[in-house]
Amino acid sequence: MRQPDQTQDPLRHSLLEDIQGLSIGVFFCALGLQVLTHLGFLTGQTAGLALIIAYLTGWPFGAVFFVVNLPFYWLAWSRMGLNFTLRSLGCVTALSLLSEWLPGHLVLAEVTPALGMVIFGCLVGAGLLILFRHKGSLGGLGVTALLIQDRTGFPAGYVQLLFDAALFATAAFLFPAQVVLYSLLGAVVLNFVIAFNHRRDRYIAT
Repeated sequence: MRQPDQTQDPLRHSLLEDIQGLSIGVFFCALGLQVLTHLGFLTGQTAGLALIIAYLTGWPFGAVFFVVNLPFYWLAWSRMGLNFTLRSLGCVTALSLLSEWLPGHLVLAEVTPALGMVIFGCLVGAGLLILFRHKGSLGGLGVTALLIQDRTGFPAGYVQLLFDAALFATAAFLFPAQVVLYSLLGAVVLNFVIAFNHRRDRYIAT
């Protein structure tokens, strides 16, 4: 009887598994962002920055999100490698396109703010976990935070936390307090989903 290959990595996914995983992860994130933008709320990281720009200028979120992420790809290439960079570029591009396509095919009616933020946090949190499992990401600040950690020793998590704190502090001057508070609820749910379910010994998260 043939013995199993002991050298094969049991956590390694096939190309088809990666494609379906990344596709589902991006779709979950796009659905969550659909709820978020329907309510006119915000989130953290580069998606939050893109949303602020989109709300203030009227430019489409998908295009702004794609452009905001462009400077981070060369950092991703040097820090995480070509494979991770290409997967992240593909995920960001797909999310940018989906975020513009979905509103014309999924019309939301009444969604209470608190429930909407829980839905957003759960969907995007689950979507990001799937992306991490298949070695992808939605680009952005995470790679920069890791680079700062490598060069200075300052923890990457704190870099992201400081960025989000500055982002929401800025939002407090630009948007009504209710918008900022409900947005913070969504960010808390999202981060709890990732914190309780992510395995750093198995998946790469940025």
